[in-house]
This record gives sequence, structure tokens and C-alpha cells, in this order.
Amino acid sequence: MQIADRLLQTPPYPFAELARLKAKVLAEGADLIDLGIGDPDLPTPAHIVEALREAARDPVTHQYDETGKGLPEFRRAIVAWCRDRFGIEPDPDTEVLRLIGVKEGLAHLAWAVINPNDVVLVPSPCYPVYRTATNFAGGEYYEMPLLEGRDFLPDLRAIPDDVADRARLMFLNYPNMPTGAVAVEAFFEDVVEFARAHDLLVCQDAAYQEIYFDQQPTVSLLQVPGARDVAVEMHSLSKTYNMTGWRLGFAVGNAQALDALEKIKSNIDSGAWLAIQHAGVAALTSSQECVNGMRVIYQRRRDILVDGLNAIGWKVPKPPATLYVWAPVPRGYTSADFAAALLRDASILVTPGAAYGSHGEGYVRMSLTIQGDRKEERLAEVAERIKANLQVDWS
Repeated sequence: MQIADRLLQTPPYPFAELARLKAKVLAEGADLIDLGIGDPDLPTPAHIVEALREAARDPVTHQYDETGKGLPEFRRAIVAWCRDRFGIEPDPDTEVLRLIGVKEGLAHLAWAVINPNDVVLVPSPCYPVYRTATNFAGGEYYEMPLLEGRDFLPDLRAIPDDVADRARLMFLNYPNMPTGAVAVEAFFEDVVEFARAHDLLVCQDAAYQEIYFDQQPTVSLLQVPGARDVAVEMHSLSKTYNMTGWRLGFAVGNAQALDALEKIKSNIDSGAWLAIQHAGVAALTSSQECVNGMRVIYQRRRDILVDGLNAIGWKVPKPPATLYVWAPVPRGYTSADFAAALLRDASILVTPGAAYGSHGEGYVRMSLTIQGDRKEERLAEVAERIKANLQVDWS
């Protein structure tokens, strides 16, 4: 049987490889501390589950979603949430689109706006879907380095003019996975100006928008005047409301881009289950205290993990947002070598930074989500295991 070249040229999805390694060491009987995939371990809030239960009893929800851009109630809830959170009010009929999770939206957007040989500006390190979606659409990606010295923000002035002029799409992701960095409004203003100058669309992946720490709320790209002329922003209910398996998200912003994305989706998927969209309404329109409580838990976990690592001499900064700690590897190791040493010698699973692009080399990513760890005892054990089992020069 023939396999398409685009698939043969695509490396394995890093998180699928993590799942394979995890299964292997567990089968061998290891007491694994899994800091790999960032799948929220907290339960979906009860009022959202109850909204799904009630909606599922209604036979009307047992049919295809034929609403185009999504259930009208869900789109109105998105507008209300955007207004309350960012002070913006997208048009629910033209500037809002329901997604089956952000991952799906990101991948299909590339198909909607990229022609063969077009350039896509992709941060490095980044969520691997940006690169894969570009390749599947026949485009070429140009890496924008995210460096610690620039607070993990790309230097737009460093992009060659000929590359920028060929670019049709730029992916951004703030709060950033894997670095945990956040963007300020001044940076987004530069992004909007750059997009106008080079006639390209910006896709801001805001999946981690609500996971911020130290009571410092993040900003939206769409708060910048004129941003909706050149950008779309994609939000996820997965991380915000612990709904990863539910597959529900939304895009807001440029109407023409969302029309194109809707056309792709109408030919590929049949929409999100209506009952889940009703649950999404409950998530967005009810009290956000459940989100506040989640932040408290993740911040406590961040502090326990990072403080423990620093106590053994590993100099690791505290991320201002996201579910991840982005830690520089010790001298003498590549990111893959150090991840392998942690797994082999301490039964700790982390993700090598190189999995996220060439500028991820030199780091490993640690997730703050651990199944069954309610008192953070396993996170506290990470530093103890490393100190006891690895001989590392942290200087």
C-alpha cells in the first residue's frame, strides 16, 4: 500500500512518543513520575458536567450541528466572555467560530489560507502542529527564534524582507508553550503593524490564556486596535475548564479568515456535539471561581517544583503562566540525553526541548499536571530523586 509522501516526511508526534515511553517503563514496573504531557488532572467542574447531562437528555442534541459557525447560544456566550475578559465584542455571526479544540483549528487554518510554497512564520520552540500543518498544506515554514534574552518573544525586525513578503501566515502562542512566557500589549501592537505591512494573517494560539500566575492577567492580541483586520485568536476550553477530552474551543477575529476556515471544516467535520456546546455555554457564562481555584493549585505546584529544583542547585526560573516549567539542561547534555537520563536513572518523564524545534535544544519541559497527585507530594519528590540518582554539575 502506498503512503503519502507528506506523511512519510512527518516525524512522529512528540506526545505520542511520550505515551509509548510511558507505557514501556510502566510495564517494566517503574514508579514513574510523569511530567510529560500537559493533560489537566483536575476534574471538569461539576456545573459543566451537569449542563452536559441535561443537554444530552434533549433529543434535539442527538443530531448533526447544522448551525454553521456553531450553536448561536455558544457564540453569544463567547462574545460575552470576550467582552468581560478583554473589553472586546466580536460579531457573533461573522467573527466567532466554534472549533473541535484548538489543535484542529490550527491545522485546518493552514489549509484554508496557505498555497504551495507560501511561507509560514513559526516560532521556535513551538507546538509541533504549526510545522506539521504547514507541511501538510504544502507551505514552507520559517523559524522565528524564541530566546531567553528576549523574554521568548520573536524579533520581528530580524525576519528578512523577502521572507516576510512571501509569508501568508504567522503563528504565535502566548502564554507560550513550552517556555511559559507571556506577551505584553506593546509586542502585539508590533505584530499588528508587521502583519499590515506584509499582508499576512496572524493566528494567535491562546490555549493557555487563563492559566496565569501571581495575579497578573494576560492580554489578548485582539485588544490592539485594528487587530481583527489581520488576526484570529484561538481559545480552548480544555485547559481553562479541564475539558481536554471534550474537544471544544473557539476562534475569534478576522471574518474572512473564519469564513475560509468554516468552509474547510464543513467539508471535513460535522461540528461539535450540540450537548457539549451547551456545556461550553455553562463554562463561559457561570462564575469563574473554578478557574481562579485552578490557578491557585497550579501556582502552588509551580512553586513546589521550581523551589525544589533550585534547592538542589538547578537554576530554573518560575514561569509566569501555562502548565509547564522550561528548564535549561546541565552542561554536557543535549535535551534528549538529559531527558533519557532522568527517565533511566530517576524514573522521571520529561519532554526534551528539541521536540519543539531547533531553538528548544538545551531545555526540557516539565508539566505541572500529575494524575492522582492531590497534595503535590510527587512534585516535591522530583528534586529528591534527581539529587539522589544523578551526578550533575549544576554550575
